[in-house]
Amino acid sequence: MKNNQRDSGDLEGGDRINLLEQAMMQGRVDRRSFMKFAAALGLSTATAATMAQNAAAIEANQSALAANLQRQYDYIICGAGSSGCVVASRLSENPDIKVLLIEAGGSDQVPAIQDPGIWFTNLGTDREWGDKSVPQTNLNNRQINLAMGKAIGGGSSINVMAYARGHKNDYDFWAAEAGDPRWNYDHVLAIYKRIEDWQGAPDPAYRGTGGNVWVQPANAPNPIAPAMVKAAASVGIPSFDDHNGAMMEGPGGCSIANTTIKDGRRRNMASQYLHPVMARPNLTILTQAEVQKITLVGKRATGVEFIWQGKTHEIGAAKEVILSTGALNSPKLLMLSGIGAEASLKRVGIRAVHHLPGVGQNFMDHILLGGCVWEYTSPQAPRNNLAECTFFWKSDSRLDTPDLQPFQIEIPYTSEVTGKQFAIPPAAWSIAPGLVRPASRGYVALQSSDPRDHLKIHANFLTDPADMKALVRAVELCREIGNAPELREFAKREVMPGPLKGKDMENFIRNAAMTYWHETGTCKMGRDRMAVVDHKLRVRGIEGLRVADGSIMPRVTTGNTMAPCMIIGERMAEILKQA
Repeated sequence: MKNNQRDSGDLEGGDRINLLEQAMMQGRVDRRSFMKFAAALGLSTATAATMAQNAAAIEANQSALAANLQRQYDYIICGAGSSGCVVASRLSENPDIKVLLIEAGGSDQVPAIQDPGIWFTNLGTDREWGDKSVPQTNLNNRQINLAMGKAIGGGSSINVMAYARGHKNDYDFWAAEAGDPRWNYDHVLAIYKRIEDWQGAPDPAYRGTGGNVWVQPANAPNPIAPAMVKAAASVGIPSFDDHNGAMMEGPGGCSIANTTIKDGRRRNMASQYLHPVMARPNLTILTQAEVQKITLVGKRATGVEFIWQGKTHEIGAAKEVILSTGALNSPKLLMLSGIGAEASLKRVGIRAVHHLPGVGQNFMDHILLGGCVWEYTSPQAPRNNLAECTFFWKSDSRLDTPDLQPFQIEIPYTSEVTGKQFAIPPAAWSIAPGLVRPASRGYVALQSSDPRDHLKIHANFLTDPADMKALVRAVELCREIGNAPELREFAKREVMPGPLKGKDMENFIRNAAMTYWHETGTCKMGRDRMAVVDHKLRVRGIEGLRVADGSIMPRVTTGNTMAPCMIIGERMAEILKQA
């Protein structure tokens, strides 16, 4: 499914130019061939020569750095995801600091990552880790896929490119838990304004321009998206031009979604932060390198052990090791290194170096149902990321923060169960009910001491009755909006679920429940005995080791988590620069 915000010929040409440039950066195309192919794609000789020079410099630099690995770097960052890319970019701004960034996956310069319209084709491939939950009792014993990115850019390379900052109350809660006002909304808002290059209507109170992070409302959206904004208004959900402005300080609203798509291409965190600085001589980036454990002397982290090019390497960190491997792999690496609940480590044959019971606890994820579906009256081609309209709202007016975030999806969106239960026509669209303030909490545990083994992920979805109650309301609300007069011209009929009630509705939800792939919370920041990191993201009780990714969230943010993970990276860089 191609993004049609530009002429398809232009998009394909742009793709080819970008892939050609990346091929040269990776040493797969020489200068002569580059110039020949660039001319065939219509680039001027001068433009092609400049691109070739830059690409050659990056390829030569990274090849030389990788070929001459140092025994020690100042900082080792494990994971080039939405947080890790930021930390590596910011720390390497200081030419006197040597930074090593280790990523288990490969390049992000592949069509499935770059083309927003086929983002879902990354699922189930080697560009994600392939983790699954254990069978979930409250989801009719189903196992749920828990995709996390395994490529340069991490989750930002395989997600839906939806940019949601989070609610004011989220960050104020983090600050209270951490005991540090620099995690509060006012400080985080200032960071967002500094780093963004906002392309929507000017809003200096909330949005910034000229930064390195390109953000825009979905460009030339499918007509069902603005129709949904009107339909939501008809049931009492106010309309906003931007869901990341004033709207996220109040009870919610509906708008065209913010996306990180530029000129028909994904703008992941690697393209925003990492690619522009890969020519720096003090930044070494290794791909296809899997960290096995953190090396420790007593209770100080001294470096990491990893497998790269078929060999085991051990490299030291003079200052700090920073885990940015996500809410599954960061606690996994801590536990493999002997940091975690002593009894749990002992069960898999690992000697506890430091008893830290919160490691792997407090697992959270946003629930997304597949879903509420309507057949198109006349088929409409999906555009941008296939998901261009969203709303935030409260399932209960007494809540202080919106707990629901459904997304309109411009194709049929079903689970492996509901897709078989209902006769789903190919020309259909969806409103997927979403829960973004779950009350349920899970945990992750090692299966063995072998780093190759997947975790046991006890997600515990819908174990708290409040989550089922909220999702029932979410389905009702999505059906009300989808069947509203403002969307009638696009809806031949409602396909699923129909007017279910009581246990039938609850059973539908159990069968429809999937996730937003917003796994978070397993190394939470705080001051209680279950906190894993403190307000400066230091692992409690271990020197020279920090965690900077979605695992540190005390409570998951209200909305998609890519942008908040970027903020965690920015805060990590702030903290280290001020040390």
